[in-house]
Amino acid sequence: MKTTKALLLFGLAFLLNGISANAQTGIQPVQVTITTAKTTNIIFPQAIISVDRGSRLILAQKAKGVENILQVKAARDSFPETNLSVITADGRLNSFVVNYSSQPQILNLSIAESTVSKSITFSEANYNKAEVTRYAKAVLKEKAGTVAHDKAAGLRFAVQGFFIHDDVIYCRLEIENRTNIGYDIGQLRFFIRDQQKAKRTATQEIEVTPVLAENKPDAVKANSTQAIVFALPKFTIPDKKYLALQLIEKNGGRHLEVHVKNRQLIRARLLP
Repeated sequence: MKTTKALLLFGLAFLLNGISANAQTGIQPVQVTITTAKTTNIIFPQAIISVDRGSRLILAQKAKGVENILQVKAARDSFPETNLSVITADGRLNSFVVNYSSQPQILNLSIAESTVSKSITFSEANYNKAEVTRYAKAVLKEKAGTVAHDKAAGLRFAVQGFFIHDDVIYCRLEIENRTNIGYDIGQLRFFIRDQQKAKRTATQEIEVTPVLAENKPDAVKANSTQAIVFALPKFTIPDKKYLALQLIEKNGGRHLEVHVKNRQLIRARLLP
């Protein structure tokens, strides 16, 4: 009888401990307020890998020249409460609740190691940079095709193919400048987006951060063509979403965007 009671008490203690542990695994978001006229800087202890905005009314970009600072602004005055999720290079998910304020009290927010939320698993941390560089250079020599493209104002931006080796997807791009004016590259970014924007629902946009860029220039000279290879962490595109490749001209208005469907991505050629 005593043995039975002891086992019951032990089981109850184990169950309560498990419930307590599970309750502590919830990710507690950090409160952030932003405005249109000022930039809020969020400083992370590790490099930023991807950013997911709950609404397009949040403008977010990595600070130039650094990998661990996210700059956030509001696209317009006042918007409903939304959220922001950031994954950093140590495999941590950082969750934020974002609200509008005309005068934010905090413009520089530092995320300490102890503040960082629950870990998630991704394979980028195990990449061999030398090996990825070697394969990226090899993709530059592969026969070029056209998966998808966009063109405007004398420019053509094309995805020429996807290749894969281990857990790395290599995306070969080409920028053709048929004008007499050089094209300065401001941004070249990858996003997974919703195909349709339903009313009264948050728009999901996940940025895919390249592991490496090979042969990427700061500019494409007049009447010239430039091939670039980006190494990306392995991913596929969920249903009702697409991959957007966004090319933004620095100090200009010649912006191009290519859309890729999952059926095009999964045809990636296997590299030996």
